[in-house]
Amino acid sequence: MDSNFDFNYEEIVDYSYDNNSINNNSLTEEISFKVHTTCFTEVMCLLLLVVNVIIFLLGIGGNGVVIWIAGFRMKKSVNTTWYLSLAVSDFIFCSFLPFNIAYSVTSDWIFGLFMCKFTSFVMFLNMFSSIFLLVIISVDRCIAVIFPVWAQNHRSVGKASFIIVLAWFVSAALSVPSMVYRDVQHHLGIGRCMNNYTSSPYTHEIIAMSRFVFGFVIPFLLIIVCYTVIILRLKASQIAKSSKPFKIMTSLIVTFFLCWAPYHAFVLIEIYKSSLSNDIKTNGLRIGTTVAAANSFLNPVLYVFMGSDFRKKFKSSVFSKIENAIGEEGRTMSRYLSRSSSVDAKASTHI
Repeated sequence: MDSNFDFNYEEIVDYSYDNNSINNNSLTEEISFKVHTTCFTEVMCLLLLVVNVIIFLLGIGGNGVVIWIAGFRMKKSVNTTWYLSLAVSDFIFCSFLPFNIAYSVTSDWIFGLFMCKFTSFVMFLNMFSSIFLLVIISVDRCIAVIFPVWAQNHRSVGKASFIIVLAWFVSAALSVPSMVYRDVQHHLGIGRCMNNYTSSPYTHEIIAMSRFVFGFVIPFLLIIVCYTVIILRLKASQIAKSSKPFKIMTSLIVTFFLCWAPYHAFVLIEIYKSSLSNDIKTNGLRIGTTVAAANSFLNPVLYVFMGSDFRKKFKSSVFSKIENAIGEEGRTMSRYLSRSSSVDAKASTHI
């Protein structure tokens, strides 16, 4: 689209202006001032505002409970380390949503240049760290299934913590451009927090493509490969006696794709100047961003709550359900590792 002064629903959205749009800024800002003075005058904006408030409340509540249980109530293990880091990433993301909720209501950025840059950095930090953690969990499960003896002897909380720190470091490095190119522009007394790519004609395309490749394509392919290997291995060994693990794995893959595909698709559409109207692009980015944000409260559901049968344990406390769910995968993995280790040990005596 030519310019994106008219709306900034989320900091994660790639609304921007560049060398191709700088000549149209005055006209777009004038239209923006007249049309988007408040979110409550637009049905789409109001609907997405309500959805984001729900995401904030569920995300803070769900991830907060997971952090408390995995971090303080349960014995530290590799699995709880994964869950804890994932919950922290999503909790941080959700804790910054009020800035964008306020921005969408007033259409005026009042939090200053530093918060404009920092909130954008945090949003993409969550995007990369959350996705990288999902890949790490997938790879960890895959290794445990393929090399059970090695996994039982070498998986440790210390190594898991080191991998998580490394993932956060890489995520921070990939998120720096979102902070560098973020800027606050003022017009007619209204401040707008947006991307400023006027310094280079190809900066926008490079950054967007790097996010698409490293934040979606590669992680998604890795997750697909890992869960395909896991499913084939479990079927071959006939260890999985029910279809529940396969349903959970399928839901993880599908949810990951559905949450992030719309956002990346409309960012690419915006960059390559498709024939779609500006309204379709703008609304597509709004919806895509909201769906991506929803992943932050869906993660506790998919990675924790689906691990136990709610109907059978309905009478137990919520905290007990979550604690049992987090520990369930660890107990299942331990049984699998023990059984596989025993089989491998027996097999080795015949070689």
